[in-house]
Amino acid sequence: MTGRHSGTRRAACAVAVVLGVTTGGSVLGGGAARADDGIDKLSAQQIADRSRDALLSARSLHLSARGELGDNSPPMALELTLDRDGNCTGSVDLGKSQGSVRIVKRGDDIWVKPDANFWKNQVPGGGSAFAAILNGRYMKGSADDPRLRDLANGCDLDTFRKLVGDNADNDRGTLNKGRRTTLDGAPVVPLTRIRDGRTLTTDVAATGKPYPLRITVQGAGADAVVGFSAFDKPVPTTTPPPDQTYDISALLGRTSAPV
Repeated sequence: MTGRHSGTRRAACAVAVVLGVTTGGSVLGGGAARADDGIDKLSAQQIADRSRDALLSARSLHLSARGELGDNSPPMALELTLDRDGNCTGSVDLGKSQGSVRIVKRGDDIWVKPDANFWKNQVPGGGSAFAAILNGRYMKGSADDPRLRDLANGCDLDTFRKLVGDNADNDRGTLNKGRRTTLDGAPVVPLTRIRDGRTLTTDVAATGKPYPLRITVQGAGADAVVGFSAFDKPVPTTTPPPDQTYDISALLGRTSAPV
């Protein structure tokens, strides 16, 4: 989105950056996923192969991210639960009091609720007018609406799976396996790849399905943590009630201020 809709685009870009950090420079490879409690006895590449395919097999998951991802992206935070049917719920925090956005998508409908800091900082020319009209309500629109399409795509697990798949053969850099350890009480095997001045570490579940549970990115302007959890658990079905929503087309027709 550009022009009037640049504010909402910032939230969409934040989602895209987080999704991309696990692919374009990742330690994930390709291969056949299966439960393997002896995964720490495999080679680093074998573990990476199984981890990638385990991630691709998930029907839904929760994605959490914190920090600076480099490439001139600002520090931010994201909490998003999403599935292959394009349903999602969560939030994007643009960092440094720049504002946050709540996102709910169900089927072909999407709801977006920016907070007061978002309107103030991302829409300086008319954010106060939009905030006053919405009065704490969600903007509602269609996922096919050009003004919301980028955000809707970021809410679809299939978008994420395509990013992972498109980068399956990107194995530049040295991949190393660390000793089995624990992450929040769960046994994991850390894999580390150094590439383009960055160190990327993925903690892979050592029992059950070899999902990647955490990816850390450090160096070359990046200092971030991306976590995965709630694999194959349904996305919450609750959507904002009608009295808490405002049609985006009606909203944009009320004022000429940019958004």
